[in-house]
Amino acid sequence: MHREDFPILTQQVHGKPLVYLDNAATSQKPLCVLDAITEAYSTWNANIHRGTHHLSQVATAKHEEARTLLAQFIGANSSREVLFTRGTTEGLNMLAFCFGEAFIREGDEIIVSALEHHSNIVPWQMLCQRKQAVLKVIPLRDDLKLDLEAFSQLLNPRTKLVSVAHVSNVLGIINPVEEIIRIAHAHGVPVCIDGAQSAPHLPVDVRALDCDFFVCSAHKMYAPTGIGLLYGKEQWLNQLPPYQGGGEMIQHVSWQGTTYNELPYRFEAGTPDYVGSYAWSVAARYMQSCNIASIAAHEQELTAYAEQQLQQIAGIRIYAAGQPKAGVLSFNIYDGAGKLIHPFDLGALLDQQGVAVRIGHHCAEPLMTTLQIPGTVRVSFALYNTRDEVDRFITALRRSLDILL
Repeated sequence: MHREDFPILTQQVHGKPLVYLDNAATSQKPLCVLDAITEAYSTWNANIHRGTHHLSQVATAKHEEARTLLAQFIGANSSREVLFTRGTTEGLNMLAFCFGEAFIREGDEIIVSALEHHSNIVPWQMLCQRKQAVLKVIPLRDDLKLDLEAFSQLLNPRTKLVSVAHVSNVLGIINPVEEIIRIAHAHGVPVCIDGAQSAPHLPVDVRALDCDFFVCSAHKMYAPTGIGLLYGKEQWLNQLPPYQGGGEMIQHVSWQGTTYNELPYRFEAGTPDYVGSYAWSVAARYMQSCNIASIAAHEQELTAYAEQQLQQIAGIRIYAAGQPKAGVLSFNIYDGAGKLIHPFDLGALLDQQGVAVRIGHHCAEPLMTTLQIPGTVRVSFALYNTRDEVDRFITALRRSLDILL
């Protein structure tokens, strides 16, 4: 599927054709995105919003057109509901700070899940420490799905916010966020969805989900690093204080005080990454041209095929085996004596054969503690991956095991 659009995939690594299966960490970029970056810096680079000259006007228009397109891409009501950030991590930190300043008091509670990336744990821990609030965790069932019955019991009048991943970056499980949102809203509690692993792989409609906040990163969506977005329902964003001070987020500054700008600019201090936003809009159009539902089906078919092939390897343990996954698959392998083959050893040997995977705790140490493992080997797919690459990965994995066992 459009593999020829990604020049980086044609190279060899250690004399072997590259098999790139680390897309959950970052995706590769198509030529149209690379060309967009060159176009921006070559033809209309100028600081935005403040200039009356032609280049500034063009750059401003490109940036705001990107905001509008990305608002439509995720189904927001208005571009005013889309705040540009440096990525999912900053979006969650921004929300934790701003929401915390506005609504969190001593003894209040915030709920996350046992599957979360550190980016959806640590900012809330910092907020709880700052405000003497309490962080609660939705536990896992034995099948590694979230325990929604336990979640319902966690909710109480002190609960102020729920923040959960749409898709687990370790297990690939698509969490039942619609049900989580419904249950939380029945208690009057707003919900933030971490869409870092869903926006690249699934059609997203924040209005249909009815989530109150949503965060994602461009670099996992075939776009540049260093830019992301925080979506918030307008009625919530209007109640939050600014995250940072400086240019663009103000209407008027005097020694007597400052009045803040309207949405979305109140949350965007300083010069934004207008080249990144433009390139992201090009990437979003590229994804739409490929049909996002078709991308999802292709990646899920590859994931199921890879799981099927892995199950034929002795000593394999696939986490959340048999469950639908959004392009992510994690596993470990144990020798005949039941001893774990360390993921680092497998990752290093796979790399020598040109296969790029991710090994470690994947910034989800609490989940690893629950699973009682140091980490996993993770393979993750994108629209450009193929069955042949899965086969080459399996062959390389078997060769690695021949060396280690």
